[in-house]
Amino acid sequence: MADTNEMTINLVVLGKTQTGKSAAGNSLLGSSDFESRRSPSSVTTCCSLGRSCRILGIMRRNGCQLALRVRVLDTPGYPHSGLSKEQVRDTVGSALAHHFGEEGLHLALLVLRADLPLCPDESDDAVQFIQELLGPTWKDFTAVLLTHADKAEEAGCSEETYLHSASSALLSLLSSVQHKYIFLDNQKSIIKEERTTVLRKLLNFIRQNNYQVLLLKHSKE
Repeated sequence: MADTNEMTINLVVLGKTQTGKSAAGNSLLGSSDFESRRSPSSVTTCCSLGRSCRILGIMRRNGCQLALRVRVLDTPGYPHSGLSKEQVRDTVGSALAHHFGEEGLHLALLVLRADLPLCPDESDDAVQFIQELLGPTWKDFTAVLLTHADKAEEAGCSEETYLHSASSALLSLLSSVQHKYIFLDNQKSIIKEERTTVLRKLLNFIRQNNYQVLLLKHSKE
């Protein structure tokens, strides 16, 4: 990058309708770029890119403070109330290639609700969808973001208890992505300290992957 004192990370949020993808994207950016609300139908119908301002105090390089910029691609959910799987896949694939085609993708965040069980069929569909988008190395570039963690806490589940009682489908999914997961408290996600914690965890995942990027070239067949 031109500015050696600045780093940009490229993220995409993926997942079912009403899992909190857009809200999670807003939390990561510290903004309200993406429309997020309760609705009987899918709210997000197209992809949109949000960019954060310079974020300081999260990382350092050679003893110097490094500014961080975050770019998040918000996507329609799959399954979607108004779009087919093929339409969602082509829309997301084209947007990934358009926005991150040259710089590459650092992480795809599969957004799941912590307060709802993950069933095998649902997990299989999510994995197949991500594989079709990202290709054979998808596991290296995917992390799980568990939203509504506050509701799980209200039910008396700590993170440790939650994982101990989680479905085999979720545990298998977490294992496949090398246990890259983050709990996001929807009540606290807009607080600066919570955002900093989440971003540091994401940066650690990216560091574990040796700062590699996934270059995506999408063609509609």
